[in-house]
Amino acid sequence: MNKTEFIVNDLLSRIYRLEFRSGKLPTQRKLAEEYGVARSTIQEALRALADIGAVKAVQGSGVYVREKLRTNPLVFNSLTRMPYAKIESRMLSLERRRATDEELHSFQLPQGSEVWHFARLRIVNHEAEQIERSVLPQDLVPVLDRSIVEGSIQAFMERSGLKISHFITSYEPTKTSRADAELLGCKHHEPAMRIENRGILVSGRTFEMSSIIALDYSVTYIRPFDRAVHAARMHLQKE
Repeated sequence: MNKTEFIVNDLLSRIYRLEFRSGKLPTQRKLAEEYGVARSTIQEALRALADIGAVKAVQGSGVYVREKLRTNPLVFNSLTRMPYAKIESRMLSLERRRATDEELHSFQLPQGSEVWHFARLRIVNHEAEQIERSVLPQDLVPVLDRSIVEGSIQAFMERSGLKISHFITSYEPTKTSRADAELLGCKHHEPAMRIENRGILVSGRTFEMSSIIALDYSVTYIRPFDRAVHAARMHLQKE
């Protein structure tokens, strides 16, 4: 673990211990003195915290812990912490199809509806790391092209006036298929992570279902200790 990663983890720990009760972090100069590092290292750590949604910088005022962070789980992954400038999406395929029964049910669509299917390669620091295969309902997204697929789907949905509420994500270890290994430039049956993602709008409708095969993937999960839930589980164990 390098100095920046140590500072990120330590500041997160201090935030969850309610050390910064005012909600404001010490100045960069103060933090640099505390950790014995250059201010540039502190700036890098604060950028990482902002990227994962833990803090926000207010110009002319300082860096503040985001509201409700202490009472909500914080989940971030190896891609979340990567600046967008270092992530490239390359479209592999795009087509419009008649929705299957499962897709009709998932997207709350009437019979005969169509959906978009696309696949894209995610390239991080010039290395192919992920293959993402997604499905979008055509009634929510009438037009889809390469520029949209190779950009941010989330930003596109928000620009279209469709407000995103949350995502439901599951993780499962897997191995690359021969076709995926060829695209990712790795060995057949290379250990990987399968990430199943479902995006939900404020209206309650699902706007995207995706399946991602990812190499070198890691997830960090931080959650407050819930004494009430823990006590309830211990009580059930005794029965």
